[in-house]
Amino acid sequence: MTPEVTHIPMTFRPRGGKTVIVMPDGSRGVARREATIDNTMIKVIARGFRWQRLLYDGTYATIEDLAAAEKINPSYVSRILRLAYLSPKVVQAILDGKHPARLTMKDLLTPFSVDWAEQERYFLS
Repeated sequence: MTPEVTHIPMTFRPRGGKTVIVMPDGSRGVARREATIDNTMIKVIARGFRWQRLLYDGTYATIEDLAAAEKINPSYVSRILRLAYLSPKVVQAILDGKHPARLTMKDLLTPFSVDWAEQERYFLS
């Protein structure tokens, strides 16, 4: 007698220290709020806003000065600073855990348009 096998098409993706079930259509398998909030993405966005404020208020004159003070690579600082220019809708979706399951921090760190409508289409659809 052979055992019955049920195939359920889904993948498991690490998100913010948790594993998320991603269905074939890109939706989350579990919709609980605490299961969808990605603290890693939230922290990196907050860091981008903080660094932008430090440059804007004159605490640091250049990205290089900021990077030296934080003891990190100026290239990394530049990538994180871009997050301060994310569309408010994208930021809110990430804060609320309502962003697509496929969206990762790696996606946020790749170059993206400064146009908010384009960002929303790219990150939220």
